[in-house]
Amino acid sequence: MAALTLGLSSSSSYIDGNWSEDQLDEEEITLADNEEILHALSELTPVYENDRSYFVLGNYDREPIRRLNLVVDRLNRRQDAYAFRMVDIRGEWDNSIQKFCLIADIVTYLVGVAETEPSDFLVEQGLLVGTTEYFAKTHVLKREYEGEEHPFGWMQDGVFELFDQEERLYCWQTEEDLVAVTGEPRATVLGYTSIEGCVRVHPQTHR
Repeated sequence: MAALTLGLSSSSSYIDGNWSEDQLDEEEITLADNEEILHALSELTPVYENDRSYFVLGNYDREPIRRLNLVVDRLNRRQDAYAFRMVDIRGEWDNSIQKFCLIADIVTYLVGVAETEPSDFLVEQGLLVGTTEYFAKTHVLKREYEGEEHPFGWMQDGVFELFDQEERLYCWQTEEDLVAVTGEPRATVLGYTSIEGCVRVHPQTHR
């Protein structure tokens, strides 16, 4: 992995619901980390039981988390799909970045729901664009605010531009838009109608 060393060796494997003994690099994680990793992996079994898995990132404040849950719910309605949030994987982790990388390594897609509230997934955005493997499987749902041209600031705008260039940036304003972009896919992983620049959806075509 380009940006961080997770502590899982390249020779690790998942067989019959268990990880092989050589998965852990004892020089890079503590015994407590070891226990948390094994516990987390036991909760990630649905990732291996479905064809597609979606690790959904976003804001856990009261209102934004409701929209985050909406995205998880819509993705889970897809056939052979499993969507979840980081908080769905329980356990007390001293290193949240290690937890993030463990999960991000094994899922099919990472889906970020971007809003401007302070507790947005800023740290994870840096990992998504700084790690080739993560960037290649990430899709970002960016909220647009009427009358505001650059509500996120120049640093996040740079991140969004990278995903926009790959046609993996999806813009939404209302919850109806959010439902539409996470509805049953058409041509791509999330389904969209492309206009100029940022990918936008037409809700009436995805109900």
